[in-house]
Amino acid sequence: MKTLVVRLDSFGDVLLAGPAVRAVAASSRQVTMLCGPRGEPAARLLPGVDELMVWEAPWEGFDPPTVQEADVEGLVRRLADAAFDAALVLTSFHQSPLPTALVLRLAGVRRIGADSVDHPGRLLDARHRRLPGRHEAEAALDTAAAMGFLPPPGDDGRLRVLPPPDTIALTGNGPYVVLHPGASAPARAWSPERCAEAVESLSDAGHRVVVTGGPDEVGLTRKVSGDTAVDLGGRTDPRTLAGVLRTADVVVCGNTGPTHLAAAVGTPVVSLFAPVVPAERWAPYGVPSVLLGDQNAPCADTRALNCPVPGHPCLDEVTAQDVVAAVQKLLGEIT
Repeated sequence: MKTLVVRLDSFGDVLLAGPAVRAVAASSRQVTMLCGPRGEPAARLLPGVDELMVWEAPWEGFDPPTVQEADVEGLVRRLADAAFDAALVLTSFHQSPLPTALVLRLAGVRRIGADSVDHPGRLLDARHRRLPGRHEAEAALDTAAAMGFLPPPGDDGRLRVLPPPDTIALTGNGPYVVLHPGASAPARAWSPERCAEAVESLSDAGHRVVVTGGPDEVGLTRKVSGDTAVDLGGRTDPRTLAGVLRTADVVVCGNTGPTHLAAAVGTPVVSLFAPVVPAERWAPYGVPSVLLGDQNAPCADTRALNCPVPGHPCLDEVTAQDVVAAVQKLLGEIT
């Protein structure tokens, strides 16, 4: 069977689809993943993906293309030429799979399954309804199971990526803690000042600190690192970042893609978690973690990209010493 798995949004969302992708791969001859440009680097890390199709949907992302720019007809032709037997459409709890399902129907995909609150008409052959309280990774696996795609024997259902490279040339010798200060949405980021304080406090507590960030975050990582931490801002692609996170003792990070990448390589996480989305659905999955941040703050469940509360209290009331204590707690649990 030739199967398509669709996850059209961000890097972290695609990583959370990984266990479901492996379930699909266990009973498919070939697995193609259809993802957006922000999710493509994560899709390239997932075991079980044989081919990629990249398409930017007009209903996803912070700045989606127009319908005309998206060339829906072109995507329909590409999908039709690929002749998929089945498609699993994965979405977050607040997203509808039905626009994607319509495109797949127009492309002649024989069997389509998804989690859908809305009545799907004839767009879905397998309509799953998400159980309350399920993590996004679990919900994706549930949806795969509703289509008959079950995890292979021995698969623990945790996040996983292809083996990353050795990165000692970047990190240097000896144990270290990673601090990743950036986030895709400002509402989910700890302030640079707090991050810099945490670097100093972690160093004072005897930890070597490595600061990571993307090419557009080099100013941020330089400010946070100061003269204390190893600054890897702009020096890692997703594969090498996976290597850096894999050999860290603990990763300190907001609710953003590297949190889920740390979980995928088995590293404990101190999660600076703004409650704009529910922690039960998006917290680090399958690894020891400590959640910091006021989960009952006024911004809870707003899905805000920018903090709607002056002073960003849900995160900026977390102190550097809170982070040090959380790191020490996790180190105590794993030693």
